[in-house]
Amino acid sequence: MSNSKLFQSLKSDIPASIVVFFVALPLCLGIALASGAPLFSGLIAGIVGGIVVGAISGSQIGVSGPAAGLAAIVFAAIVSLGFEDFLVAVVLAGVIQILFGVLKAGVIGYFFPSSVIKGMLTGIGIIIFLKEIPYFFGYIPQKGEGLFAPIYNSLLNISIGDTLIAVVGLGILLLWQNVLSKKGKIFQLVQGPLVAVVLGIIFYVVFGDSGSLAISTENLVNVPVPADADSFLAQFTMPNWEVITKTEIYVTAFTIALVASLETLLCVEATDKLDPEKRVTPTNRELIAQGAGNVISGLIGGLPITQVIVRSSANIQSGGKSKMSAIIHGFFLLISVMLIPTLLNKIPLSVLAAILLLVGYKLAKPSTFKNMWTAGWKQFVPFIVTVVFIVFKDLLWGIGIGLAVGIVITLIKSYQNSHFLHKEESEGTSKIKMTLAEEVTFFNKATILKELDALPQNSYLELDVTKTTYLDHDVIEILDDFKEKAKNRNITVKLISQRGTEENPESYIDFFKLRPKLN
Repeated sequence: MSNSKLFQSLKSDIPASIVVFFVALPLCLGIALASGAPLFSGLIAGIVGGIVVGAISGSQIGVSGPAAGLAAIVFAAIVSLGFEDFLVAVVLAGVIQILFGVLKAGVIGYFFPSSVIKGMLTGIGIIIFLKEIPYFFGYIPQKGEGLFAPIYNSLLNISIGDTLIAVVGLGILLLWQNVLSKKGKIFQLVQGPLVAVVLGIIFYVVFGDSGSLAISTENLVNVPVPADADSFLAQFTMPNWEVITKTEIYVTAFTIALVASLETLLCVEATDKLDPEKRVTPTNRELIAQGAGNVISGLIGGLPITQVIVRSSANIQSGGKSKMSAIIHGFFLLISVMLIPTLLNKIPLSVLAAILLLVGYKLAKPSTFKNMWTAGWKQFVPFIVTVVFIVFKDLLWGIGIGLAVGIVITLIKSYQNSHFLHKEESEGTSKIKMTLAEEVTFFNKATILKELDALPQNSYLELDVTKTTYLDHDVIEILDDFKEKAKNRNITVKLISQRGTEENPESYIDFFKLRPKLN
């Protein structure tokens, strides 16, 4: 990239990286908390995901870090293995991902229907939106409350100070997005989320943690504050390599590698769809980048890493143009935890919640539901099933069930669209024309057999396979078996193909073997 293009990109990437930084910071801490891991491990994953993965990846707008979709798996693994043993599994998972990339396993992401991917985006958006509502009102969800109870409890325990600065922050974000960003370059360079966060810090400094507008310390960002360089380095944890021979370590490693790779590939597919420039991410290179990131993250005490749609979509929505946005956000995380942790610990969580509410809304806009409904039931059903299962179960269930529903719908439509049948009656003789579809597989056996068996005696059948490019051997066998039935019922069969026409072929199997296009 030339210096001029790099400069043009940086003018967009630096403001976007600031937004991604403020989105990533609470997510790194929150995911570590949900995973039962040290909070610093989430920050490590965010830093490595930005700097290391960002540098190696071929994605220009994707951002990596600790993933919420892995939280349940990580939590169970840490409980079972212990944190230091778990880190060994993270390193091995990274090695496995690198092997996936070398073996070119990245194509698996392309086999997921767009309806499922859009459902994943929408479901994640809804979860983000719902989870941030309690923080918006100054309520910290308690362990075991689930998704909806904290919303109800937050409405019963509204904190005036938290809510006031959250409303102001949300107003600033909307004003910046819809009005000020179009008024001048200064409003594009200085982003709304940064202004909202600065005002939040000022608000807390002015009103403190006591009084009617107070914000309690538990409602603030909580980043570890090292006293010196030694205490900072002491926060890093090394893997316990003594457990390298345990089977459970390898099972956990493979599980993390598989799930993290799938999440990354789905996110890549979704992110590429959101990219205004419609660039295509090399998926095998992405797996190698993610694997390298997980190796390094595990070696220094970080959580597993994936490309994350929340950070990536925030990057796109904020005008990020190249991978420099992801890399710079990683350096912002590193610098902030080293130099200004005390200042970061004055940021109200309610302001960060306002930022994430807007991100969640953009992912799950009502117009998305309308567009999917308009696209027809074949698109809407897998979409809404994916959304519902993600919201009420979890991410992997949503993707899995949505994909299964999409496959079933595809099979149903394949069954229904295997052929076109046209019937004519003339002088007591039935003339039927059956035109086979472009591709006819064994899924179509039943419906074709049913139509052939329903043909009346003394009828005339024109079987048109001119447009058929693939005819499954099972279907050819059905046609061959029908030859004897046709003789017994005095049915004449005229076969129309690219080779010409033939009445009552002696053998359909031999006939189609002679056709290279259908062989």
